Amino acid sequence: MTVLVVGGGAREHALVWELSRWGEPPRVVCAPGNAGIAELAACVACDAGDPQALLAVAQSERATLTVVGPELPLTRGIADLFTASGLAVVGPSQAAAELESSKAFAKAFMSRHRVPTARYRVCSSVEDTMRCLDHGGFGWPLVVKADGLAAGKGVVIALDRPAAEAAVRAAMVDRRFGGAGDRLVIEECLVGREASFFVLTDGRKAIVLPSAQDHKRAYDNDQGPNTGGMGAFAPSPLVDVRMRDRILDEIVHPVIEGMRAEGREYRGFLYVGLMLTGEGPKVVEFNVRLGDPETQVVLPLLGEGLLERMSQAAAGRLDDASVGCRDGACVGVVQASAGYPESYQTGKVISGLDRASSMADVIVFHAGTARRGGDTVTAGGRVLTVVGRGPDLHEAARHAYGAAEVISFEGRHMRRDIGARAGAEIGRGATR
Repeated sequence: MTVLVVGGGAREHALVWELSRWGEPPRVVCAPGNAGIAELAACVACDAGDPQALLAVAQSERATLTVVGPELPLTRGIADLFTASGLAVVGPSQAAAELESSKAFAKAFMSRHRVPTARYRVCSSVEDTMRCLDHGGFGWPLVVKADGLAAGKGVVIALDRPAAEAAVRAAMVDRRFGGAGDRLVIEECLVGREASFFVLTDGRKAIVLPSAQDHKRAYDNDQGPNTGGMGAFAPSPLVDVRMRDRILDEIVHPVIEGMRAEGREYRGFLYVGLMLTGEGPKVVEFNVRLGDPETQVVLPLLGEGLLERMSQAAAGRLDDASVGCRDGACVGVVQASAGYPESYQTGKVISGLDRASSMADVIVFHAGTARRGGDTVTAGGRVLTVVGRGPDLHEAARHAYGAAEVISFEGRHMRRDIGARAGAEIGRGATR
């Protein structure tokens, strides 16, 4: 069996690692991959956003199954193309992927199917948006979201009108997010505790994966701009059995059934970004694939069986079995380039990788890395995710940070509080 993994970040490294660690692993090919993935799989140079080029790779490599990591190829129709070509793929159709590619669509869909979420309005011009800020009835703070894909950076929590106006102008006038900011979604700011919830679905049944909590802000204590994610931990202590069942009943199953009813049957991984409010769980956002950096802390908690379940989901035939989960916890710390999420330099030599990777209860997943001569160098904003495992979050964080301190490169930046507030959040809640 040959599995093609699409993407070149730490999420894809985690997927390749997961596929390589059980029984008789399949042959794995990754397009385009990175320096860390190349140690486990054959890497093929390819634009991960080009479905036609990826189809050529899958056919050339005789891929039995393709697992799509990033959102861009899904929103460009890779699942439709592969299915029409007779190839099995884990990922939703282009129509189903609109849950992520358009926040306006997602909000309207949730309204139609009574899925709990924040009150909102969709605005298509600067003038309309400014009127909404003053007369939309949301109060302060409120949330300004670019409608389209913005690499996790198109959301601003505006504490007052000047901050909201700056966010509107950045998106609509300065076009910081290109066409993704042509429309904006203005939302009330939900108050509660955030968690990430993941399922694998064949369009009807859903298998629940471990929950997680992400850290989006660039700096400690949730300060600074939004990023693609600076770290995560799993499982979330906020999602107990009772909460899990409520999320399934009130959100996941209505979404799966609603998508099928609208002719957009959803197959693949579904990520539900949640705010656990005093009124219950509400959807903050959907991702139509596994999250990054959450994948890096979720997959090490799984037992054997993910490959089989992915194959079943792609075929629309999930059985009633689940994916086994291990006890314990994982904490993942992202090491980023100086300046991320804004401009940053690449090509910085990374040292300490071998030593960190050899440490007990540590996994180092590569994101923006490349090989240059005999060195591994930085090649992106997020460079590595250093994951620690342990019987609890405290021990997992100790392992993660112990290994993270061994690694160095010029301008390295990381948050030093990943998972630190987990216990406190349970007791008092947090404001988004």
